[in-house]
Amino acid sequence: MRKTLLAATAVAVAAFSSSALAEKYTLRLAETWGPNSPILGETTKHFEDMVEKMSAGRIDVRIDSANKHKAPFGIFDMVRNGQYDMGHTASYYYKGSIPNAMYFTTVPFGMLAPEQYAWFYYGGGMELMQKVYEPFGLLSFPGGNTGNQMGGWFNKEINSLEDLKGLKMRTPGFAGEVMAELGVSVTNLPPGELYTALDRGTIDALEWVAPALDFPMGFHQIAKYYYSGWQEPGAEVQFLINQKTWNKLPEDLQEILRVAMRTAAYDMYAKSTNDSADAWNRMQKDYPEVTHKVFPPEVIEALRETTHRLLEEEAEKDPLAREIITSIREYLAGVRKWTNISDKAYLNSVADQ
Repeated sequence: MRKTLLAATAVAVAAFSSSALAEKYTLRLAETWGPNSPILGETTKHFEDMVEKMSAGRIDVRIDSANKHKAPFGIFDMVRNGQYDMGHTASYYYKGSIPNAMYFTTVPFGMLAPEQYAWFYYGGGMELMQKVYEPFGLLSFPGGNTGNQMGGWFNKEINSLEDLKGLKMRTPGFAGEVMAELGVSVTNLPPGELYTALDRGTIDALEWVAPALDFPMGFHQIAKYYYSGWQEPGAEVQFLINQKTWNKLPEDLQEILRVAMRTAAYDMYAKSTNDSADAWNRMQKDYPEVTHKVFPPEVIEALRETTHRLLEEEAEKDPLAREIITSIREYLAGVRKWTNISDKAYLNSVADQ
């Protein structure tokens, strides 16, 4: 009798395990980007391929780009409401509905990409990010970094603070608030509208990403002044996952998603570096009229002071904002000491290029 019972139990367990392994899941992912967006769109496709292979087909990721769902800045709401299981977007697009999310894309004068990743995974950044998203029934994971972004394309040189006043510029997130404080008329347009807006004079300047993504957009054909940045020293996009969707997945598939997201994010950072270098070299060769510029010290100092003041105001209004801002500042103060005597010192005193 005992042997019969054990045999029956073993058969049941095997059948259950086989059934569990055979169960398949379809995850619909909405992205802010267009279907052929370089780097950003490639990141989600890389993620999709890895998940399918690592899960042996148990997870099928189906990507809807902005041209299909028609809501490039609606990813947060669509994933929260269950219209999509996942999203790929930038958290600072949603500062109006979830203000504390914007810090997880970037902070002006903040961390470089390697410092930011260190903060996410070893300095408490992931825990703080989840603290922000959890009330909305979402999980958030780092989804890829562009590296240090450029300060934007301008139709005229910026030689003083006066040159900023009345300037119509597309720049998102916290940087937009800083620019607005200095007299810039700020707007946030989706990627597909940027070229037309700059070409028609609807805006005088725009900040998108870096040569890897700017060059294919053709901005260099309109504006000739290309400024180095201050606003996004390391810009991280995010994978969002609906908590209910996540909870339905077996633990092994959850782990596959974690690994695939982390790998896709790292690959995006590596490819951003490679493609920006290539695009900038091509731009210098084929479009010599494009001039690289840096903002004058007067402008940088005003941007820095305004950034610090606005961050202090946010910290005073909201305890969670204070916790996040304090964490970023304290981590940056420690990690930057190492960056200064390693990467910065190398570039300043050793590198011969």
